[in-house]
Amino acid sequence: MESSDVQRGRGRSPFDLIMNQIRRKRTTSDRKSTSGRFLSRQAESGGLPEDREAEEERDGAGVVPGPTDPAESVCDMGWGRVCVFVKRLGKRADSRTLSLAHCDLTATDVLELATLLPSLSLLEEMDLSWNELIGGCLRSLTSHLQNVGGLRTLRLSCCRLTADDITALGEALKCVPVLEVLDLSWNAGIGGSALQGIVGKLHPTLRELNLVACQLTETDATILGGIVSVLPRLCVFDASCNPLLAHTQTDAEDGSMSKTEPGKGSVWGLGGLVSSLSHTPSLTTLRLHDCGLTTQSLGLLGGSFHCLRSLCQLDLSCNKGVAGGLSLLSPHLALLSHLGGLDLHLCCLTHTDLQALIQALPSLTELTELDLSSNKEVGGVVSDIVSALPLSQIKLLPLNGCSLNQESLSALALAMPYLQCIDVSWSKMVGGRLALLLEALQPSATQELRLSSCDLTTDDLLHLAVVCKRGVLSSLRVLDLSYNGGVGEEGWCGLLGEGGLGSLEELDLSLRPLTSKPSLLTSNPSPLTWLPTLLSAFPHLPALTRLSLQRWTLTAQEREQVNHALRKRKVLLELDPVPFASSANQEGLEEERNEE
Repeated sequence: MESSDVQRGRGRSPFDLIMNQIRRKRTTSDRKSTSGRFLSRQAESGGLPEDREAEEERDGAGVVPGPTDPAESVCDMGWGRVCVFVKRLGKRADSRTLSLAHCDLTATDVLELATLLPSLSLLEEMDLSWNELIGGCLRSLTSHLQNVGGLRTLRLSCCRLTADDITALGEALKCVPVLEVLDLSWNAGIGGSALQGIVGKLHPTLRELNLVACQLTETDATILGGIVSVLPRLCVFDASCNPLLAHTQTDAEDGSMSKTEPGKGSVWGLGGLVSSLSHTPSLTTLRLHDCGLTTQSLGLLGGSFHCLRSLCQLDLSCNKGVAGGLSLLSPHLALLSHLGGLDLHLCCLTHTDLQALIQALPSLTELTELDLSSNKEVGGVVSDIVSALPLSQIKLLPLNGCSLNQESLSALALAMPYLQCIDVSWSKMVGGRLALLLEALQPSATQELRLSSCDLTTDDLLHLAVVCKRGVLSSLRVLDLSYNGGVGEEGWCGLLGEGGLGSLEELDLSLRPLTSKPSLLTSNPSPLTWLPTLLSAFPHLPALTRLSLQRWTLTAQEREQVNHALRKRKVLLELDPVPFASSANQEGLEEERNEE
């Protein structure tokens, strides 16, 4: 036998060879028939599962299918890949918005995303924030940004970006000519001249630039000046939490100011940024919270206000170095005729600073928010501040940590009818005198009431209960009564049993550390008599999303009752860990609530 068939069939009879050929033909025919039936069934049921899933995602994103042709088929395949990629990350595909924040993206994910950009030509917003593993590989994405030329918002906060990432971004910015929002906050690696990579690269269309907590230095302040100077439409600029931005260096040997700018130190680094603000006439929000500002910084900033007539929000808080220098800024505040919010909390303001500010307040006719909290000297001039403010439009005037006195409370009562948010926390003078403030409230005006650590008494809470019963606090969303261990159980029961808090979303009844009642060391703590009243109040708190009972010691039975009452509601319950052997039981209860 010389033929191939005979050779393959060596040792077999001719009959066996013929039968094998017949079986092969029938098997092939059967496979074709089965395949045909499978495809027929899939066609009748709407196609393959992956195709149906992609179609559903496309319909949800508002994409209308067009005529069937090769080009359209390619587009459909690309969109299908987008849907699969996004769904794998627990998100839903949208042709105009790509939100992948907090998705633990890796360098491989970024590379895959880059290949999907051609299928996202309509994309307007991309958010990759809080993905710390993508730092150092941004170039693989930015090299494909030409596929999303209509991008208007790009958020890359907290991604551990490096100087190379910023350089790559700068090279790609020419591909997104309509970009309006750029957020690079919480990237410590871009401090120290890395921002040079985007100088001159941003388009005049940019309206918002966020660089919070980037470890920016005085050198970066000068670079920022070059960036901002070509952004005439910039509306929001936030460089907060960069304490070295206006830092004043001294010579290591004699402690004198830097010889580069005699007598001024490094404030001229900030001066380069401040002077560039004259090119941003549309600026409405300027935030320099915790930027190491000094008295000289205030003088420079005040000198730029004549070019910032549109400014509505100014945040200079947490800059303790400005103490004693507010008189350099206050005279220029009158130029900000549209200023609606001024934040100077925790600035160690002196009595002289406050007097200078009080003189400027009458000229701020559109002011609605003034934050002077955590400045102890404020307590002595509240009456003058209230008299200088346009009370009928003031919505926010927090005075927590301001060493309030009896006169301060009387003056504050005049502003209470207009305030949406009231915060007098950490003011011991409030204890026993809360009725003075509560009687001044107007129905449905107050949305937040914060009375933490005010030495409140049982009578104070009973007064609060009466006000709630009258419906005065029907619009209240936040009630903070934490750190008031002097309140008796009658006070808690009186407040929780009266109702009138149907809009309440957050309720904090926590105790101060080390004052838990009963003690955490008690193996058999006594049941809290006010807890049943709280449980019965839950049905009357339909909007509640957060309840804090920290440092109250609850028995295992009480914990089970609270968990059971909130089992079917999405309420964040804050309790201390269960002491001793009860902790396992509490973990089981919390897991059961989560499963529900």
